[in-house]
Amino acid sequence: MNQTTPPTPSLAPTAPSASASCTPGAAPAHVAHPQTIRSFVRRTGRVTTGQAKAMAAWGEQFILPYQDSALDASAAFQRHAPLILEIGFGMGEATAHIAKVRPDDNFLCCEVHEPGVGALLKRVGEASLHNIRIVQHDAVQVVEHMLAPNSLAGVHVFFPDPWHKKKHNKRRLIQTPFLAQLVSRLQPGGYIHCATDWQAYAEQMLQVLGDEPQLRNSTEGFAPRPSYRPTTKFEKRGQRLGHGVWDLIFLKQAPSAIPPTATP
Repeated sequence: MNQTTPPTPSLAPTAPSASASCTPGAAPAHVAHPQTIRSFVRRTGRVTTGQAKAMAAWGEQFILPYQDSALDASAAFQRHAPLILEIGFGMGEATAHIAKVRPDDNFLCCEVHEPGVGALLKRVGEASLHNIRIVQHDAVQVVEHMLAPNSLAGVHVFFPDPWHKKKHNKRRLIQTPFLAQLVSRLQPGGYIHCATDWQAYAEQMLQVLGDEPQLRNSTEGFAPRPSYRPTTKFEKRGQRLGHGVWDLIFLKQAPSAIPPTATP
């Protein structure tokens, strides 16, 4: 479909966004351990001067407030383009790279940690990226409330917390109930790309994704790393220590391609 190129948004510094300084996704004070799965682990971190300046300069323009209704992505990005959801971008190194090498896609990026948000905004400003928007909120709630069915062309989940202790495995993000929500937001032909450096989690992801009837694996087993996903400093350090990295890419099938459920 032919698309009209929108006017390039200004990167002039603006006032800081109100959402940039909030602490989203926190549990009520009287709830020690929320029962719902969250897309993040709360951790402390100091915002650097450069990150704070980036939030003041670019926050208003590139941070979207969380809302309980479906996002109008065309209005948010000022253009029509395929929408990719990224869950947990850390310090934004890979996110900025992917947005740069895929300028025809829009990237909706969820991260609750302020230093990471500031770091990505700094990269956005320095590289003059226009196809990134950030929601500083728990991605589980973003998927449930802000994304309409069949609104996503892709989902990126790179190096989520592995919760490596067996008693904590239930806190892992990629599990059947949340995956079902993600799949419902995917368009037919859309993809889910996960990557992890924890083998046990990779094997669990492979099973969970493989058990979803609306998805099919793009390859046999684990996928080669796509050219758009760079190897980050964290990943390279792990590889030097002998850690493996596993990528998984699954595609959503059209309803007509899903085998019917066998009846007894």
